[in-house]
Amino acid sequence: MALVQFYHESRYLKGNQQVWIILPDLAKDKTPKEFYGSGKKYKVLWLLHGTFGDASDWVRKSNVELYAIERDLIVVMPSALNSNYSNWDGYMMGYSMFDYLIEELMPIVYGWFPASNKREDNFIAGLSMGARGCIKYAVNFPEKFAGAAALSQIPTNLSNMTEEDFQGDDPFASRLRTSVINAGGLEKYVNSEENTWKIVDMLAGTGKLPKLFFACGKEDMLYQNYTNFKAHAKEIGLDAEFLEIEGLKHEWRFWDQALEKALDYFQIEKHEVSII
Repeated sequence: MALVQFYHESRYLKGNQQVWIILPDLAKDKTPKEFYGSGKKYKVLWLLHGTFGDASDWVRKSNVELYAIERDLIVVMPSALNSNYSNWDGYMMGYSMFDYLIEELMPIVYGWFPASNKREDNFIAGLSMGARGCIKYAVNFPEKFAGAAALSQIPTNLSNMTEEDFQGDDPFASRLRTSVINAGGLEKYVNSEENTWKIVDMLAGTGKLPKLFFACGKEDMLYQNYTNFKAHAKEIGLDAEFLEIEGLKHEWRFWDQALEKALDYFQIEKHEVSII
């Protein structure tokens, strides 16, 4: 595959932004003129990293390039700091990560790369924090994605949230606490795009949601949350696929396997790869 390390000045993030993009490589049975001049538009996977990660994570720690080769797939991997893929109006000059992907990165990718902008050709996935972002984009913009894969994460249930839920000194409590402040208070936060559990409840059974894929390792610290949501999904009639893998936890061995299973579930076809 061709791997692009792309930097651009972002209007939504108020600074230079790093994006890694995997592009289909020159086919062995075509000339460069035939291949690059074909005008073909490829399917796109928007792939999101977790807390403490960046755009390079998936390429360095998984087999995503191999999966992209096998499926003629463009993979777009943005950097998101530890933003939870949320808008942070109070961060320095502003850091609107939630808006960035939809309002800026998508137009860049569709306009400058051979990427299809059709809903049926676009998929989104992520791990942990990236899975939280994946769910948020999928349920708030279901018209943009044919499928969404949340690995080691479930929809966020804020409906019964109180101030006691975000007390503490650990980084995750701190992020939640500042998220609430950034949203303008607890009530506004609970009634925002962040309350994805509520949005899933509203859209279940409407046919509007993308194909949903949830996966968790059975040794993951979040496994009980996952099983709770799986039971809830059955209660509300949510059409979704669920995958658990024995012996694996919150780790790259799990996320790598689960990503390939998600691509199979989305029926992104494989083709024979020539190495000669």
